[in-house]
Amino acid sequence: MARPDGEEADGAWAAGDRDQEQLPFSALLDDSAEDLYENAPCGYLSTLLDGRIAKVNGTLLTWLGYRREELVGRRQFSDLLTVGGRLYHETHFAPLLRMQGEVKGVALELRASDGSRLPVLVTSIVKRDSSGEPLLIRTTLLDAGDRRAYEQELLRARQEAEGERERLRRLATTLQRTLIPPALEPVPGLDVAAHYHFASSDEVGGDFYDLFPLAAGRWGFFMGDVRGKGADAAVVTSLARYTLRAAAVSDPVPARVLANLNTALTQQFQDDEPRFCTVIFGLLEPEGGDMGFHVVLAGGGHPPAVLLRADGSADYLPTPGGQLVGVVPDAQFTTATVGLRPGDTMLLYTDGLTEAHDPVTDERYGDEALLEFARALAPVSAHRAVEAVTGLLDSFGEGLDDDIALLAVGVPHGGRPS
Repeated sequence: MARPDGEEADGAWAAGDRDQEQLPFSALLDDSAEDLYENAPCGYLSTLLDGRIAKVNGTLLTWLGYRREELVGRRQFSDLLTVGGRLYHETHFAPLLRMQGEVKGVALELRASDGSRLPVLVTSIVKRDSSGEPLLIRTTLLDAGDRRAYEQELLRARQEAEGERERLRRLATTLQRTLIPPALEPVPGLDVAAHYHFASSDEVGGDFYDLFPLAAGRWGFFMGDVRGKGADAAVVTSLARYTLRAAAVSDPVPARVLANLNTALTQQFQDDEPRFCTVIFGLLEPEGGDMGFHVVLAGGGHPPAVLLRADGSADYLPTPGGQLVGVVPDAQFTTATVGLRPGDTMLLYTDGLTEAHDPVTDERYGDEALLEFARALAPVSAHRAVEAVTGLLDSFGEGLDDDIALLAVGVPHGGRPS
């Protein structure tokens, strides 16, 4: 027959589409209730109140490999369960069913005739007569084999991810500890203390410090903070630490030490995104007659040191105008000098301390709050200053979200460390 044209053709094709759409509904109407029960995509089971199987569909028989006459009137539903499933059925499932009249979506395992196991999701409902008396129990069983496999794969993937995270955590912790000195060398006539707070065990931070001997009885020290975290920050931290040490040995003038570090950073990362840091570098020289130490500091954008005096006063020791290290090739650094007398302590820190959130006000802790804290603390030894600030860090709780390094040097009364 020739294909109709124009509107006639459109009407013919539309009529054909409607006929096609009606075919599935006709097929469903032709299905018998018995066929729908026997060949349902799930297992059906009816049991008497004592658990004896009264009816079972073909789907469940196929899953388990039994003949109908082997189960109906001969076995109980619990006989089809594994040992563990049978215990759960007797102690939890059956009592809940008696109390509630239904139990939905419980995961159990069936044991097939060949001994294999089939994970299923079980829903049971008590059928009652018109007077409310229970007659039998109807149970639906859904094959949960694919779901079990998915759950096991998900669990395996989660365990692998947790193992990988733990491995990375250990690696980060090990790497972090290689970037800070395990212990500070004792300085004759000086009380020295340090502390490092790790904000995260998963990421390497960029805070660093050190104290080390130089020629002619002088000592060098520094405190720094690299921008960012992770492996990139670790690279800059490592370069900064070793450059500062090497530069201090060859030319210990603090401003020139920072200039050498600035040159190293700008040359090393000139083609990449700038990698910079803030740094304070200082020299300690003992003064005769137990008068204490002469200190020269050079600052490169780092928070100022806090000077806690023996007379109970405290104030910042700023190095204003010092630029960030590693941003521009000709960065300028400023210098400050101070005398540490018996009873005086100098505290260096990274900005994670002043940028922590106060748990009461939810505001940044700030420079003024730190200075008030120091004034209430002075006079104090280096060790007790670090202990006090460490206690302050603990009080911030979750408001502490950055790494923090602390380094304190103080001259004890009598010329010996407390």
